[in-house]
Amino acid sequence: MKKLTTILMLLTLQLTLSAQNSYHSQVWSPDNGNGTYKNPVINADYSDPDVCVVGDDYYLTASSFQCIPGLPILHSRDLVNWEIINYALPLGLYEGDNQLIEHFNTPQHGNGVWAPSIRYHDGTFYIYWGDPDHGVYMVKTDNPAGRWSKPLCVIRGKGLIDTCPLWDDDGRCYLVNGWANSRSRFASVLTVREMNAEGTSPISNPVIVFDGNGTENRTCEGPKFYKRDGWYWILCPAGGVPTGFQLAMRAKSPYGPYEHKIVLEQGKTAVNGPHQGGWVHTKYGEDWFLHFQDKDCYGRVVHLQPVDWSSGWPIMGKKGVPVITYKKPKSAENTIVNPVESDEFDMPVMGRQWQWQANYQETFGMPTAFGTFRIFNFKHDAEAPNLWDVPNMLLQKTPADQFTATAKLRFTSKADNQMGGIIMMGLDYSALIVKRVGGEFLLLRSTCKDADKGKHETMEQIAILKPTAKDKIDYKPGLHIDIYMQMVVKDGICQFFYSTDGEKYQPAGESFKMREGKWIGAKMGFVSVEPDGNTDRGWIEADWFRVTP
Repeated sequence: MKKLTTILMLLTLQLTLSAQNSYHSQVWSPDNGNGTYKNPVINADYSDPDVCVVGDDYYLTASSFQCIPGLPILHSRDLVNWEIINYALPLGLYEGDNQLIEHFNTPQHGNGVWAPSIRYHDGTFYIYWGDPDHGVYMVKTDNPAGRWSKPLCVIRGKGLIDTCPLWDDDGRCYLVNGWANSRSRFASVLTVREMNAEGTSPISNPVIVFDGNGTENRTCEGPKFYKRDGWYWILCPAGGVPTGFQLAMRAKSPYGPYEHKIVLEQGKTAVNGPHQGGWVHTKYGEDWFLHFQDKDCYGRVVHLQPVDWSSGWPIMGKKGVPVITYKKPKSAENTIVNPVESDEFDMPVMGRQWQWQANYQETFGMPTAFGTFRIFNFKHDAEAPNLWDVPNMLLQKTPADQFTATAKLRFTSKADNQMGGIIMMGLDYSALIVKRVGGEFLLLRSTCKDADKGKHETMEQIAILKPTAKDKIDYKPGLHIDIYMQMVVKDGICQFFYSTDGEKYQPAGESFKMREGKWIGAKMGFVSVEPDGNTDRGWIEADWFRVTP
């Protein structure tokens, strides 16, 4: 019987994960359904995307910084319709290194995983990234949807970022990288070094192969390494994230000298600074480039451009200017699917759209067998000025410029001053929370400007609410409140609403101007905190979270 129960549980998990994979967004889908697509193909913050192709399958990863799980793995069959299938760092930064694990147990905003590259070589998938404080790391697998290896430190040091390997025709391996001025005190140069054939350690010192200092090519970074028709190619952005352009460089040796050319720039479009990404040559003979656009509070969203090599250079978009609508790539499949957003919390695993702000600890929260997700109150220093360093916020990326996110939740409190609710998190944040005071709950708006700089949050009382229920049998009875909370987002402005019955919603304070986080877009989700002490934890029981127009 136990074996049968286990099999049934595994089948249920497989079915629910399959259902999540076929998710259709109500607020953004790039597939026009008529053989064309519109940009962005992923209207969410997948910063510094890179892509590789194996047959009909495309795999994309992106910067995840300190957020856990980290290194998202997205899959597509046509470069337009994408789904989240996995994370290469599911458990935290950095599994196997106790010192770094401890470091990332608290939020390290903007640190961690920078600008990864994903490559397929000799039957194995590799992801390399630069951690600006610790060095170059690599993970690998033979199945992108399965378990990835523990992170291996390939090069230890500070300032090395934006790393990408190239295995040459003769089996030799080279690595290109950029440099973070904030750590190394120099930047705008790209360096190449040789690695051992396994790509696990350097066997030469770095060589500067491109220098953008003092030119329009300043802030050259995010290089991707390729070889085509006997030429070594480095594709990289320059000129700055919001205002720059895409460069292509070519040479007959991996060490240069490289000649360069601008192959994609904004022109008269609204696609500012078309920035770093990855090139793929498909089995159908087509060439495409995925890159990001910085959209302020919405983060760095992903665009798809055709690539024309007829001039000997990879001219992207339409004559070097981004396309907004274009014919879809040739593919063997026409299934419309989007990265998952809404969550009914019916699975025994955390939905793939969610991330914590630091390495996961079981006291943060976990799924339940009751069709909910429980997020325990984090024991937060009562003297802390704001919520910036709370690690157990359960957050996801914003999925469109305009949408409504509604959550049904029950908050259970064991003591005064425990609180929980929903939040739009960034350098500035605002949250709608319920807080227990005596035998009642206060509905509050918690807002902070410049949270990263230690500024104090402000509290605005919206309403006084009576408990929905109270435990009758318990040595420390819990006080419960059932409530619906809502965020309505349009053009970077977030408005909060609440309801006690799920039908009639009332406004909850003034509108809030969203702001990006540290190298990431604003993120939405749940916050659950209480003053540090010996009281039993309270918790949020999230029933569902739905993203609608």
